Amino acid sequence: MVDFLHNGVKNQGNDVGTQYRSGIYFYTPEQEKAALESRDRQQKLLNRKIVTEILPAKKFYRAEEYHQQYLAKGGRFGFRQSSEKGCNDPIRCYG
Repeated sequence: MVDFLHNGVKNQGNDVGTQYRSGIYFYTPEQEKAALESRDRQQKLLNRKIVTEILPAKKFYRAEEYHQQYLAKGGRFGFRQSSEKGCNDPIRCYG
């Protein structure tokens, strides 16, 4: 699964900036090794540098309630969204 998380850019569609970056956060040396090996494998397949940050996990905080299931609630445009749109992406997260 970690192979799907690498992204060559710091954006998500029109959303640009470090808050949209991809990241892999590890708890054990084995997880760190797997993440670094995955990055190196994927790097060989791309024409640009992978910018996925790979860092030790820290405390995570739950987002504000309005962000929970954000797209299922309608996002900023008020239209409910789902992964049932015929997307071929191997992993897609909504909310």
